Amino acid sequence: GFHALPLSVAQLSLAAVLKCGQSFRWSILPLPERNPVAEGENDELLTHEYRLCLRDRVVCLQQTSSTLFYRSYFSDTAPTPAEEARREAETLVWLKDYFQLDVDLEKLYKEWALKDAVFAKFQDRFKGIRILRQDPWENLISFICSSNNNITRISKMVQNLCKHFSPPLLSLPDPCNPEEMTTYHPFPNPSVLATSEVNATLRSLGFGYRAEYIQRTAKMLVDAQGAEPLTSGYREPSEIWLETLRKVDTAAAREELMKFVGVGRKVADCVLLMSMDKSEVVPVDTHVYQIAVKHYGLKGSSGKATMTPKLYDDVNGKMQSLWGDYAGWAHSVLFTADLKIFSNYGLEAAASTSLSKTHLASPTKALQKLAIDDPPDVLTSPLPVPSPSPLKRKAERAPSDAID
Repeated sequence: GFHALPLSVAQLSLAAVLKCGQSFRWSILPLPERNPVAEGENDELLTHEYRLCLRDRVVCLQQTSSTLFYRSYFSDTAPTPAEEARREAETLVWLKDYFQLDVDLEKLYKEWALKDAVFAKFQDRFKGIRILRQDPWENLISFICSSNNNITRISKMVQNLCKHFSPPLLSLPDPCNPEEMTTYHPFPNPSVLATSEVNATLRSLGFGYRAEYIQRTAKMLVDAQGAEPLTSGYREPSEIWLETLRKVDTAAAREELMKFVGVGRKVADCVLLMSMDKSEVVPVDTHVYQIAVKHYGLKGSSGKATMTPKLYDDVNGKMQSLWGDYAGWAHSVLFTADLKIFSNYGLEAAASTSLSKTHLASPTKALQKLAIDDPPDVLTSPLPVPSPSPLKRKAERAPSDAID
């Protein structure tokens, strides 16, 4: 039931893009060990399936080095052939929009590597990392959850939000254990999260102070835009309004976003970059600040830096001047490389590239040469982050993956 879309992993790597802290609702499921793709794919094995629940369907993706496979599941199990064809055409349109496949990522990588020797060190290891074009409403609430948090906890929060405030759409079997079913929930509408009791419920689910931010932001949207769903699908007026911010300039869109409770400059910039087409925006946190200090000549602080508006602008301006109109995209590659969960990512690919260039006898020797020739902090080690306070260390179990 899968459809094939020719697409190299250098243009899109699901294994990187869907785990690097952009979107927090994708389910990543291992596939059975022997699961070759169709004839003509050189017996390349499919390793994982990626699933995301939209309002009316669950999109399922699999990937080889040269092909993206996709299909959708719906709550009604017997559509007509014409209806099924229409739906799969819609899924393809959604995929191209969501992953912004009109942007030639390989071309951008080459341009960045020519301008930036630091980026050139990463390009072979971290291929296919592109910015998603997400639903602005979901993106906004997800990044309100990101404050002083890490990727694992944010994902659990967002998934709990859906389970408790959105009815189930359908259930699907686990690829490795067909008897084990997983139920999928869409992201809830603003009106659902705007009611007064939401705050207490979210606090009981472990959202802490973010519970109030979410409820009050949803209420602000509903109060200003209304709650009655429009005829164009399942979205409410406030969701439509958020999308209109794509059409205004960056400063004006940022100003509107920062009116919401719990939305500062960093959260607003994440939403601008990841759902509102502001590709030049570089969200700045301690990770990005340390990258700028260590590799791009920004003056650093002897202690833990306070992220003042001036320092934020200095880092943002430095990155934009270096990488240009797609600076936010380039920054995401280095940000991903800084995450602990990616410390071993892409080493095999880097070894293969080194092998082809140096004619070494084995990937192991290629890796040894890379480790000698390239600064370890650039290629193989996570970039440094400031030590968290004892209180924060107690609260957060994975500081190296922290969003803020």
